[in-house]
Amino acid sequence: MQDKMIDSFNQQSRQFFEPMRRLNSLMLGNMEKMTEYQLEAMKRYSQMGTERMRTATEIQDAEDLREFGAKQAEMMNELSQQMMEDAKALSEMSMAFKSELEQLFTETGQQMTEQARQAGENVKSAAQPKSQGPAKATSQSSRSQSSGKS
Repeated sequence: MQDKMIDSFNQQSRQFFEPMRRLNSLMLGNMEKMTEYQLEAMKRYSQMGTERMRTATEIQDAEDLREFGAKQAEMMNELSQQMMEDAKALSEMSMAFKSELEQLFTETGQQMTEQARQAGENVKSAAQPKSQGPAKATSQSSRSQSSGKS
């Protein structure tokens, strides 16, 4: 009897914590993806800056300075385009995460509704025999009392 109760408690505990485990897993996965992407983006930006600084140290005359200025404008265009692509990629990751969260909450809501329905049915089925039990006992005790009086 106790083993059944413990198994039932363990199963209920697993069912109770499963949505949180899934939520935590989803959030951790998203955080890992976002962090990895941002680190890669930072690496790209750092490399672009380092290249420009290296090129700046090699300027020796006015012609080199003019070329550096022209390349600087090109690099700024590349940088702004790269930043737009990164923002778009991060936005897409965020939308995918939002979609996964909505799906998780929908599934969890459905599971909780089903569990509540089953619990309600279990309570009803458990309550019905109990309500009939005392009625029979009462009627039997009434019969034994009435037969004892006669």
